[in-house]
Amino acid sequence: MTDAAYLDTEAVATWLESHLKGFQGPLSAEKYAVGQSNPTFKLTSPSGTYVLRRKPPGVLLKSAHAVDREFRVQKALESSDVPVAKMHLLCEDDAVIGSSFYIMERIDGRNFDNPSLPEIGFEERRPVLEEMNRVLAAIHSVDLQASGLDDYGPAGNYYARQIDRWTKQYRASETETIEAMDTLITWLNENIPAEDGQRTLVHGDYRIDNMLFSKTGPSCLAVLDWELSTLGHPYADLAAVIMQWSMPPGDHGRGLAGIDRKAQGLFEDQEFIDGYCAKRDLSGIDNFGFYLAFCCFRMAGIIQGVKKRALDGNASNPERALQMGKYVHDFAKAGLKAARTL
Repeated sequence: MTDAAYLDTEAVATWLESHLKGFQGPLSAEKYAVGQSNPTFKLTSPSGTYVLRRKPPGVLLKSAHAVDREFRVQKALESSDVPVAKMHLLCEDDAVIGSSFYIMERIDGRNFDNPSLPEIGFEERRPVLEEMNRVLAAIHSVDLQASGLDDYGPAGNYYARQIDRWTKQYRASETETIEAMDTLITWLNENIPAEDGQRTLVHGDYRIDNMLFSKTGPSCLAVLDWELSTLGHPYADLAAVIMQWSMPPGDHGRGLAGIDRKAQGLFEDQEFIDGYCAKRDLSGIDNFGFYLAFCCFRMAGIIQGVKKRALDGNASNPERALQMGKYVHDFAKAGLKAARTL
Protein backbone atom coordinates (compact mmCIF):
# COMPACT_ATOMS: atom_id res chain seq x y z
CA MET A 1 0.00 0.00 0.00
CA THR A 2 1.49 3.36 -0.99
CA ASP A 3 -0.79 5.79 0.85
CA ALA A 4 1.42 8.00 3.03
CA ALA A 5 -1.44 8.33 5.53
CA TYR A 6 -1.49 4.57 6.12
CA LEU A 7 0.44 2.87 8.89
CA ASP A 8 0.39 -0.85 9.63
CA THR A 9 -0.15 -0.56 13.38
CA GLU A 10 -0.12 -4.33 13.91
CA ALA A 11 3.33 -4.59 12.34
CA VAL A 12 4.60 -1.65 14.40
CA ALA A 13 3.17 -3.11 17.62
CA THR A 14 4.74 -6.50 16.94
CA TRP A 15 8.12 -4.89 16.31
CA LEU A 16 7.88 -2.70 19.43
CA GLU A 17 6.96 -5.66 21.63
CA SER A 18 10.29 -7.21 20.65
CA HIS A 19 12.41 -4.07 20.84
CA LEU A 20 10.99 -1.46 23.24
CA LYS A 21 11.19 -2.38 26.91
CA GLY A 22 7.87 -2.02 28.68
CA PHE A 23 5.80 -1.61 25.53
CA GLN A 24 2.33 -3.13 25.52
CA GLY A 25 -0.11 -3.30 22.61
CA PRO A 26 -2.54 -2.95 21.00
CA LEU A 27 -1.62 0.22 19.17
CA SER A 28 -3.63 2.98 17.50
CA ALA A 29 -2.18 5.67 15.23
CA GLU A 30 -3.19 9.19 14.29
CA LYS A 31 -1.37 10.97 11.49
CA TYR A 32 -0.28 14.55 12.13
CA ALA A 33 -1.39 17.00 9.43
CA VAL A 34 1.99 18.74 9.57
CA GLY A 35 5.18 17.21 8.21
CA GLN A 36 5.17 17.27 4.41
CA SER A 37 8.43 15.38 4.07
CA ASN A 38 8.41 12.49 6.51
CA PRO A 39 4.93 11.29 7.60
CA THR A 40 4.58 11.55 11.37
CA PHE A 41 2.14 9.65 13.60
CA LYS A 42 0.98 9.82 17.20
CA LEU A 43 0.95 6.29 18.63
CA THR A 44 -1.29 5.43 21.57
CA SER A 45 -1.04 2.20 23.56
CA PRO A 46 -1.72 0.92 27.09
CA SER A 47 1.97 1.45 27.94
CA GLY A 48 2.12 5.05 26.80
CA THR A 49 2.05 7.53 23.95
CA TYR A 50 4.82 7.79 21.37
CA VAL A 51 5.61 9.47 18.06
CA LEU A 52 6.63 7.56 14.92
CA ARG A 53 8.36 9.33 12.04
CA ARG A 54 8.96 7.39 8.85
CA LYS A 55 10.31 7.73 5.35
CA PRO A 56 7.46 8.18 2.87
CA PRO A 57 6.68 5.29 0.52
CA GLY A 58 7.45 5.37 -3.17
CA VAL A 59 10.49 6.36 -5.23
CA LEU A 60 12.48 9.05 -3.37
CA LEU A 61 15.19 11.52 -4.31
CA LYS A 62 18.69 10.43 -3.37
CA SER A 63 19.74 11.50 0.17
CA ALA A 64 16.25 12.81 1.00
CA HIS A 65 14.09 11.74 3.97
CA ALA A 66 17.06 10.53 6.04
CA VAL A 67 15.26 9.49 9.22
CA ASP A 68 18.42 7.73 10.41
CA ARG A 69 20.20 11.12 10.49
CA GLU A 70 17.27 12.72 12.30
CA PHE A 71 17.47 9.99 14.93
CA ARG A 72 21.25 10.25 15.28
CA VAL A 73 21.44 14.01 15.77
CA GLN A 74 18.60 14.17 18.29
CA LYS A 75 20.09 11.24 20.21
CA ALA A 76 23.43 13.07 20.32
CA LEU A 77 21.80 16.27 21.62
CA GLU A 78 19.94 14.70 24.54
CA SER A 79 22.54 15.91 27.08
CA SER A 80 23.21 19.28 25.42
CA ASP A 81 21.69 22.76 25.85
CA VAL A 82 19.55 22.11 22.78
CA PRO A 83 16.09 20.80 23.78
CA VAL A 84 15.08 17.66 21.89
CA ALA A 85 12.63 14.81 22.35
CA LYS A 86 13.99 11.57 23.78
CA MET A 87 14.82 9.06 21.05
CA HIS A 88 13.65 5.50 21.74
CA LEU A 89 14.40 3.31 18.71
CA LEU A 90 15.44 3.41 15.06
CA CYS A 91 14.22 0.71 12.67
CA GLU A 92 16.09 0.49 9.37
CA ASP A 93 14.41 -2.76 8.28
CA ASP A 94 12.09 -1.79 5.41
CA ALA A 95 10.33 -5.13 5.73
CA VAL A 96 8.52 -4.02 8.92
CA ILE A 97 6.28 -1.29 7.44
CA GLY A 98 7.77 -0.68 4.00
CA SER A 99 10.29 2.02 4.98
CA SER A 100 12.60 2.90 7.85
CA PHE A 101 11.24 4.78 10.86
CA TYR A 102 12.05 5.87 14.39
CA ILE A 103 10.15 6.08 17.66
CA MET A 104 10.51 9.04 20.02
CA GLU A 105 8.75 10.34 23.09
CA ARG A 106 5.66 12.45 22.64
CA ILE A 107 6.07 15.85 24.26
CA ASP A 108 2.93 17.57 25.51
CA GLY A 109 3.80 21.14 24.61
CA ARG A 110 2.55 24.17 22.74
CA ASN A 111 3.22 24.56 19.03
CA PHE A 112 2.98 27.98 17.42
CA ASP A 113 2.17 27.75 13.71
CA ASN A 114 2.32 31.50 13.14
CA PRO A 115 5.31 33.72 14.11
CA SER A 116 2.92 36.56 14.98
CA LEU A 117 1.86 34.42 17.97
CA PRO A 118 -1.82 35.48 17.96
CA GLU A 119 -2.79 32.79 20.49
CA ILE A 120 -0.80 34.37 23.34
CA GLY A 121 -0.82 37.82 24.87
CA PHE A 122 1.39 40.83 24.13
CA GLU A 123 3.60 40.33 27.20
CA GLU A 124 4.24 36.66 26.40
CA ARG A 125 5.44 37.10 22.83
CA ARG A 126 8.91 38.57 23.28
CA PRO A 127 9.94 35.91 25.85
CA VAL A 128 8.97 33.17 23.39
CA LEU A 129 10.95 34.78 20.58
CA GLU A 130 13.88 35.39 22.92
CA GLU A 131 13.84 31.68 23.73
CA MET A 132 13.80 30.91 20.03
CA ASN A 133 16.88 33.13 19.69
CA ARG A 134 18.62 31.43 22.61
CA VAL A 135 18.00 27.93 21.26
CA LEU A 136 19.33 28.88 17.83
CA ALA A 137 22.57 30.15 19.37
CA ALA A 138 22.74 26.93 21.45
CA ILE A 139 22.48 24.78 18.30
CA HIS A 140 25.40 26.65 16.78
CA SER A 141 27.42 26.33 19.99
CA VAL A 142 27.23 22.53 20.30
CA ASP A 143 30.63 20.94 20.92
CA LEU A 144 30.84 18.70 17.85
CA GLN A 145 33.56 16.44 19.18
CA ALA A 146 32.02 15.95 22.62
CA SER A 147 28.62 15.20 21.12
CA GLY A 148 30.02 12.74 18.59
CA LEU A 149 28.83 14.85 15.67
CA ASP A 150 32.20 15.92 14.29
CA ASP A 151 31.63 13.67 11.24
CA TYR A 152 27.96 14.58 10.77
CA GLY A 153 28.64 16.56 7.58
CA PRO A 154 31.32 16.68 4.89
CA ALA A 155 34.15 19.18 4.79
CA GLY A 156 34.31 22.01 2.30
CA ASN A 157 32.30 25.15 1.63
CA TYR A 158 28.81 24.61 3.03
CA TYR A 159 27.06 26.97 0.62
CA ALA A 160 28.76 25.55 -2.47
CA ARG A 161 27.76 22.08 -1.34
CA GLN A 162 24.17 23.04 -0.50
CA ILE A 163 23.63 25.03 -3.70
CA ASP A 164 24.87 22.05 -5.72
CA ARG A 165 22.70 19.61 -3.78
CA TRP A 166 19.50 21.63 -3.95
CA THR A 167 20.02 22.56 -7.59
CA LYS A 168 20.21 18.85 -8.44
CA GLN A 169 17.15 18.06 -6.32
CA TYR A 170 15.26 20.97 -7.83
CA ARG A 171 16.10 19.82 -11.35
CA ALA A 172 15.05 16.27 -10.47
CA SER A 173 11.62 17.47 -9.35
CA GLU A 174 11.21 20.36 -11.81
CA THR A 175 7.73 20.52 -13.37
CA GLU A 176 8.04 23.81 -15.28
CA THR A 177 10.64 26.43 -16.17
CA ILE A 178 10.83 29.23 -13.61
CA GLU A 179 13.06 32.01 -14.90
CA ALA A 180 13.54 33.61 -11.46
CA MET A 181 14.78 30.31 -10.05
CA ASP A 182 17.27 29.83 -12.87
CA THR A 183 18.58 33.37 -12.40
CA LEU A 184 18.84 32.91 -8.63
CA ILE A 185 20.82 29.69 -8.99
CA THR A 186 23.34 31.44 -11.25
CA TRP A 187 23.65 34.42 -8.90
CA LEU A 188 24.22 32.26 -5.82
CA ASN A 189 26.99 30.28 -7.49
CA GLU A 190 28.73 33.53 -8.45
CA ASN A 191 28.48 35.14 -5.00
CA ILE A 192 29.42 32.48 -2.44
CA PRO A 193 31.17 34.19 0.52
CA ALA A 194 34.72 33.27 1.46
CA GLU A 195 35.12 30.83 4.35
CA ASP A 196 35.21 32.54 7.77
CA GLY A 197 36.18 29.52 9.92
CA GLN A 198 32.70 28.85 11.29
CA ARG A 199 31.62 25.21 11.06
CA THR A 200 28.75 24.29 13.34
CA LEU A 201 25.74 22.07 13.62
CA VAL A 202 22.94 23.56 11.52
CA HIS A 203 19.28 22.60 11.77
CA GLY A 204 18.40 23.34 8.17
CA ASP A 205 14.73 24.24 8.69
CA TYR A 206 14.68 26.42 11.81
CA ARG A 207 11.23 27.94 12.26
CA ILE A 208 8.96 28.52 15.24
CA ASP A 209 6.52 25.88 13.98
CA ASN A 210 9.32 23.30 14.28
CA MET A 211 9.50 23.90 18.05
CA LEU A 212 7.46 22.79 21.07
CA PHE A 213 7.16 25.14 24.05
CA SER A 214 6.03 24.70 27.64
CA LYS A 215 2.31 25.21 28.20
CA THR A 216 3.03 27.42 31.20
CA GLY A 217 5.90 29.59 30.00
CA PRO A 218 8.32 30.44 27.19
CA SER A 219 10.72 27.51 27.67
CA CYS A 220 11.36 25.42 24.56
CA LEU A 221 10.84 21.72 25.24
CA ALA A 222 12.01 20.37 21.88
CA VAL A 223 13.23 21.37 18.45
CA LEU A 224 11.68 19.08 15.83
CA ASP A 225 12.23 18.09 12.18
CA TRP A 226 15.99 17.63 11.88
CA GLU A 227 15.88 16.07 8.41
CA LEU A 228 17.99 18.81 6.80
CA SER A 229 20.52 19.07 9.62
CA THR A 230 24.22 18.75 8.90
CA LEU A 231 27.50 20.48 9.68
CA GLY A 232 27.82 23.77 7.93
CA HIS A 233 27.58 27.51 8.29
CA PRO A 234 25.32 28.92 11.02
CA TYR A 235 24.04 32.03 9.24
CA ALA A 236 21.84 29.86 7.03
CA ASP A 237 19.67 29.00 10.05
CA LEU A 238 19.53 32.62 11.19
CA ALA A 239 18.58 33.81 7.71
CA ALA A 240 15.87 31.14 7.55
CA VAL A 241 14.09 32.83 10.47
CA ILE A 242 14.29 36.24 8.79
CA MET A 243 13.12 34.73 5.50
CA GLN A 244 10.03 33.29 7.18
CA TRP A 245 9.22 36.63 8.78
CA SER A 246 9.47 38.38 5.39
CA MET A 247 6.56 36.35 4.03
CA PRO A 248 2.96 37.64 3.98
CA PRO A 249 0.92 37.04 7.15
CA GLY A 250 -1.88 34.49 7.20
CA ASP A 251 -2.26 30.72 7.03
CA HIS A 252 -0.26 30.28 3.82
CA GLY A 253 2.60 32.78 4.05
CA ARG A 254 2.80 32.60 7.85
CA GLY A 255 5.05 35.66 7.90
CA LEU A 256 5.20 39.11 9.43
CA ALA A 257 5.31 41.31 6.33
CA GLY A 258 3.43 44.56 6.93
CA ILE A 259 2.78 43.88 10.61
CA ASP A 260 3.56 46.62 13.15
CA ARG A 261 5.88 44.40 15.17
CA LYS A 262 6.48 46.85 18.01
CA ALA A 263 2.75 47.25 18.53
CA GLN A 264 2.35 43.46 18.58
CA GLY A 265 5.24 42.73 20.95
CA LEU A 266 7.38 41.09 18.26
CA PHE A 267 11.06 41.33 17.33
CA GLU A 268 12.30 43.40 14.42
CA ASP A 269 14.69 41.53 12.11
CA GLN A 270 17.76 43.42 13.29
CA GLU A 271 16.84 42.93 16.95
CA PHE A 272 16.79 39.18 16.43
CA ILE A 273 20.08 39.24 14.53
CA ASP A 274 21.73 41.44 17.17
CA GLY A 275 20.51 39.20 20.01
CA TYR A 276 21.90 36.14 18.25
CA CYS A 277 25.25 37.84 17.62
CA ALA A 278 25.48 38.86 21.29
CA LYS A 279 24.89 35.28 22.42
CA ARG A 280 27.64 33.99 20.12
CA ASP A 281 30.02 36.91 20.77
CA LEU A 282 29.91 38.08 17.14
CA SER A 283 30.45 41.71 16.15
CA GLY A 284 27.91 41.53 13.32
CA ILE A 285 27.17 39.85 9.98
CA ASP A 286 28.30 41.18 6.61
CA ASN A 287 26.47 40.50 3.33
CA PHE A 288 23.37 39.13 5.05
CA GLY A 289 21.52 39.39 1.72
CA PHE A 290 23.43 36.37 0.40
CA TYR A 291 22.31 34.16 3.28
CA LEU A 292 18.72 35.31 2.86
CA ALA A 293 18.83 34.67 -0.88
CA PHE A 294 20.27 31.21 -0.24
CA CYS A 295 17.45 30.34 2.17
CA CYS A 296 14.82 31.46 -0.33
CA PHE A 297 16.46 29.29 -2.99
CA ARG A 298 16.57 26.26 -0.72
CA MET A 299 12.95 26.72 0.37
CA ALA A 300 11.88 26.96 -3.26
CA GLY A 301 13.71 23.70 -3.91
CA ILE A 302 12.08 22.00 -0.94
CA ILE A 303 8.61 23.13 -1.95
CA GLN A 304 9.17 22.02 -5.53
CA GLY A 305 9.98 18.55 -4.21
CA VAL A 306 6.78 18.58 -2.13
CA LYS A 307 4.79 19.59 -5.21
CA LYS A 308 6.34 16.81 -7.30
CA ARG A 309 5.53 14.19 -4.66
CA ALA A 310 1.92 15.40 -4.63
CA LEU A 311 1.71 15.07 -8.40
CA ASP A 312 3.27 11.60 -8.17
CA GLY A 313 0.84 10.53 -5.41
CA ASN A 314 3.47 10.22 -2.66
CA ALA A 315 2.82 13.39 -0.63
CA SER A 316 2.10 13.14 3.09
CA ASN A 317 -0.74 15.67 2.72
CA PRO A 318 -1.51 15.96 -1.03
CA GLU A 319 -3.96 18.88 -0.85
CA ARG A 320 -1.64 21.02 1.26
CA ALA A 321 1.36 19.96 -0.81
CA LEU A 322 -0.22 21.26 -4.02
CA GLN A 323 -1.17 24.50 -2.25
CA MET A 324 2.42 24.91 -1.06
CA GLY A 325 3.70 24.26 -4.56
CA LYS A 326 2.30 27.58 -5.71
CA TYR A 327 4.94 29.36 -3.60
CA VAL A 328 7.98 28.15 -5.55
CA HIS A 329 7.73 31.25 -7.76
CA ASP A 330 7.37 33.54 -4.73
CA PHE A 331 10.45 32.22 -2.94
CA ALA A 332 12.53 32.42 -6.11
CA LYS A 333 11.52 36.07 -6.58
CA ALA A 334 12.16 36.80 -2.88
CA GLY A 335 15.64 35.32 -3.26
CA LEU A 336 16.44 37.68 -6.10
CA LYS A 337 15.15 40.61 -4.06
CA ALA A 338 17.40 39.63 -1.15
CA ALA A 339 20.35 39.34 -3.53
CA ARG A 340 19.90 42.96 -4.52
CA THR A 341 20.36 44.09 -0.89
CA LEU A 342 24.08 43.24 -0.97
